[in-house]
Amino acid sequence: MAAAVRDGAVTAGQLTDIALERIRRGDARVGAFTTVRDERARAESRALADRHDLDSLPLAGVPIAIKNNIDVAGEVTAAGSRATPTTPATSDHPVVRRLRAAGAVVVGLTEMPEGGLWGVSDTPERIARSPWNVRHSAGGSSGGSGAAVGAGLVPIAHGNDGLGSVRIPAACCGVVGIKPGRGVVPAQVGVDSWGGMTENGVLATTVADAALVLSVLADRPALADPEPPGPLRIAVAAGSPSPLIRVDTHWTAAARTAGRIAGEAGHGVVPAELPYQGATTALAGRWLANAAREAGAFANPQLLQRRTRVHIALGRAVLRAGLIRPGQVDRIEARLLDFFDQHDVVITPTLAAPAPAARNWHARGWLANIVASVRFSPFTPLWNLVGWPAVSVPMGLHPRTGTPLAAQLAGPPGSESTLLRLAAQLETAHPWPRTAEV
Repeated sequence: MAAAVRDGAVTAGQLTDIALERIRRGDARVGAFTTVRDERARAESRALADRHDLDSLPLAGVPIAIKNNIDVAGEVTAAGSRATPTTPATSDHPVVRRLRAAGAVVVGLTEMPEGGLWGVSDTPERIARSPWNVRHSAGGSSGGSGAAVGAGLVPIAHGNDGLGSVRIPAACCGVVGIKPGRGVVPAQVGVDSWGGMTENGVLATTVADAALVLSVLADRPALADPEPPGPLRIAVAAGSPSPLIRVDTHWTAAARTAGRIAGEAGHGVVPAELPYQGATTALAGRWLANAAREAGAFANPQLLQRRTRVHIALGRAVLRAGLIRPGQVDRIEARLLDFFDQHDVVITPTLAAPAPAARNWHARGWLANIVASVRFSPFTPLWNLVGWPAVSVPMGLHPRTGTPLAAQLAGPPGSESTLLRLAAQLETAHPWPRTAEV
């Protein structure tokens, strides 16, 4: 798309019109968008024609969706809640500024659960659904972004990831999702920071597209070129992070399939066990405490959903008890560093089971939401806890639900390029449909 705009074969306005028409026809089915910016997006696309640098913009005219918890000038940053301020943002978040500077056109804002707290994305207004099987959730918390890309409504979308919130919907919707390591992309203090656990990332239908957009977000052009990597030492850790969580055999097979393909590409691949010790306790405390710390972002707390009020109250109790200690993470990270002395990349399932049913989870109790989120997505949060990069790549379809399967690739700090290069190799050897049939 960007090449066609740069070459003059198509205009940014034409691409914007196509995306808006796709959203008009397809969004009722998947519930991806909270706001569609028809006229403002068209005005943005027309303004691109006057840019003197149009022929060098990496995302010239490309329609993009933004998760509705970072600021887009002129729009309300609702963060999935009726309790947030209703005043439109006066300026763009740094991520949005970088995307627009690269030529992208913001066509809409996407659905998410209240405060980004939950592993499924629904509000009283809509439910974000997997385009592969609309009876299942699109995942969370960037579920609307996953649904929008997986349904082919937009080619790329922004998401942010505090416990897996890019990788979970990527897995549920059959697309690529990358969470970069800490500090690679601007995070900014606010509803998208989560005490340093959240990073802004991207969802796309191909690794090349994800790499291109990440290169813009990180202001690192070299990331846009995922050439095949040299031989890697790869561990496949398909076992459950907890004895209390059963992993669906088809999700286990997704990780092993990715490992087999990597081995056929010339990498050294061995089975392994990740050192998850202590992670469950550290993550549970921070999931609660982060909500309590950022409760001030809600201007009207009386309008919060019941599950959110309970979560915040428990988080305040955790903070009062002094249960959040840096040493917890230091010990976990030290064990991981020892693990990665022997390995360059680890492959796990992205999820432990298909996504929960697409339903009004916001109306259910706190415990039901906790159990649903933890049961199907135990593999992703570890990498938020330590701030290391991770990628989810599609690996086929579940034979029972018809929803996508996916493998997660993770590595130590600074390994974004390595993960993208390996993901591109997997895509070449094991290609996936770019979008669901909707």
